[in-house]
Amino acid sequence: MPPKGVQCLSVAMSLVAVAVPSAQQPAASAETRPQFVRNVYNRFFPLQPGTTFYYKGQKDGVPASNIVTVTADIKRILGVDCTVVHDRAFENHTLIEDTFDWYAHDAKGNVWYFGEDAKELAPNGAVISTEGSWQAGIDGAKPGIIMEAHPRPGDRYFQEFAPDVAEDQAQVLSLDKEACVQYGCFEDVLLTKEWSRLTRGEVEHKYYARDVGFIVGVMVKGGNERTELVRITHGTPRRD
Repeated sequence: MPPKGVQCLSVAMSLVAVAVPSAQQPAASAETRPQFVRNVYNRFFPLQPGTTFYYKGQKDGVPASNIVTVTADIKRILGVDCTVVHDRAFENHTLIEDTFDWYAHDAKGNVWYFGEDAKELAPNGAVISTEGSWQAGIDGAKPGIIMEAHPRPGDRYFQEFAPDVAEDQAQVLSLDKEACVQYGCFEDVLLTKEWSRLTRGEVEHKYYARDVGFIVGVMVKGGNERTELVRITHGTPRRD
């Protein structure tokens, strides 16, 4: 149960969202159910179909990269049309993880995370694990908030909530950071801290630029990892 004064965002199986400024959650009601819109256009997390984000960095001294593509696909979860995002992770230019993430945008501007289909791959392309995969509405999993409509320093929220599978949380640290990456330099950057009780001892800082999205992530505790945005392309939306 979150401590008093901490914002908790959760969704019941009927997809009722309640923003709670205290430790006690009020009973769900029809008035609290969010209305969802088709496109994800949050200023810190825009997902325009056809957009591909390219990231490079290192993980424990090994060159790493990600290619993240916003597809034209839609996956319907709990009655909500979710945008499908294809995320491919590489180490030493070898594909090691192939993931499809599902996001939806409510009418107030919050971006919800409805789950992921994650596959860990061997060097020959064989699937060796699906650990971390989850979908809202299955086995007690609920959607989380990946980005607030109006982030404020001190806000805390679950980004994903699948018990004992995926329980990432985030806290807003600042809205006025500056950051330079290979893609460019930015002001008024959103900084968040992210962690999970399932990987205790690991803490990551993530930076988001307005009208761009995620630009850099740095592991500040529990590992040696950094990734930054190097390029964005825009093309005809594809289906995966």
